[in-house]
Amino acid sequence: MSRPRSVRVSAWPRLTRRGGTLVVVGVALLALSLWFDLRDILLLAFVGIAMPAAAAVFVVVRTPRLAVTRAFAPPVVPAGSWTRVSLVVKNRGRRTFDGAHWRDTVPDGLAGPPEAILPAIGPYESVLPSGDDTVRLEYRLRMPRRGIVSIGPLHVGITDPFGLARIDREVGTGHEIIVTPRVTPLEAALGSAASIDGVVHGLRRRTHPNSDELIAREYRYGDPLRRVNWAATARRGELMVREEEQRGDPEARVLLDTTLSGRSRVPSLRREHDEGPHHGFELGIEVAASIAVHLLERGFQVRCTQVADPERAIIQGAAYDGGYRMPGGDRMLLEDLARLEEPARPTTHSGEPPAASEARPRAREARAPGFAVLVDPDEQETRNLVAIRPIFEPAIAFATEGVSHSVLELLEEADWRIMRVRRPTDIGEAWSGIAATARGRSSVRSARRTGDDEGTVTDAP
Repeated sequence: MSRPRSVRVSAWPRLTRRGGTLVVVGVALLALSLWFDLRDILLLAFVGIAMPAAAAVFVVVRTPRLAVTRAFAPPVVPAGSWTRVSLVVKNRGRRTFDGAHWRDTVPDGLAGPPEAILPAIGPYESVLPSGDDTVRLEYRLRMPRRGIVSIGPLHVGITDPFGLARIDREVGTGHEIIVTPRVTPLEAALGSAASIDGVVHGLRRRTHPNSDELIAREYRYGDPLRRVNWAATARRGELMVREEEQRGDPEARVLLDTTLSGRSRVPSLRREHDEGPHHGFELGIEVAASIAVHLLERGFQVRCTQVADPERAIIQGAAYDGGYRMPGGDRMLLEDLARLEEPARPTTHSGEPPAASEARPRAREARAPGFAVLVDPDEQETRNLVAIRPIFEPAIAFATEGVSHSVLELLEEADWRIMRVRRPTDIGEAWSGIAATARGRSSVRSARRTGDDEGTVTDAP
């Protein structure tokens, strides 16, 4: 909600069509009376000119004392959805306020409510309030794009009793509503990424190979068969599963291109003088949101970092800087993505890219799935992805139309799987193609191993 400040004048008083017509008639009568020496109509001429002037003074002096509160339902809305805006206007003056029009202020590109008549509001009631000093207004508003949108202040148009002059005043302040990016539902199966046990469990298993036997428990309906501890099952005579794998939360990383540094090499992609959101940037945010929410819903702990600096979160100082997890992580992630602003100009990097040896996993470190969302990276950001490739398995890059072929070739040489996304409708298809690509690679490896085995047997003496 938003409590308003004092009423402000947004424009000078102006004459209505009726008032302007009266002034024209008064001037014409004044000219006729002076030209033909008709003093009988001179009084009518002065009345025609003086009444609009008095009406303009009246609307300037008539300052309403109004308090406005504003609420949204829901307060956080996905892009492309509707929200209900509720306004409560309370009269703080001692006189009835009527004869006004209202219109709420919305940013450009939004279809706000049309101007309407403001119902009469009774004088302020301080002792026994009955509600006559309050009026409630409501309208629906569609949010087409993500971001932090400010709604308000309320515009109140005040006219005189004869409708000769009008003045518009701003009542209250604006209130922000969070519009989160669209989330595309993705398939549950991810192929190799769905079977990852988690970085924590992988590290413990390499450090203590026999730790699973110490914490085995009985099998429960719904436990995956891959968690069956066969050694403990043989000893106990009943199915036992590893409790260690349930405590090891799986982790994943989503890297987002937030700088658009590659625009400096392609003049057509520069947006210093363009208006409207960058299509590739908004598409990349939608891809990152869809992937991250999908992983969070399946129990992953998700870190969202920048491609330019893989250790820096997308939003500095965010509550989930160390990673998002359920419950509540999906909501915080979408709100952080809604606050992410598009860079105004190409960003130049200062400093050397991280060495590949520093990004390689240690011998006892497990690898987590990594998803890079590329909009228009430059050469240095590409080297960053190449350097951190060994810490991800699988490593998948979603590339929009702004990514150059040279960047894609470098990533493919570093064993990044490239999935092209040109429009929001391609997100689900690209995600489904990950599992198909993984199955294809597994088939090729199996065929190679079979061929090697057959060749060994044939050549044997």
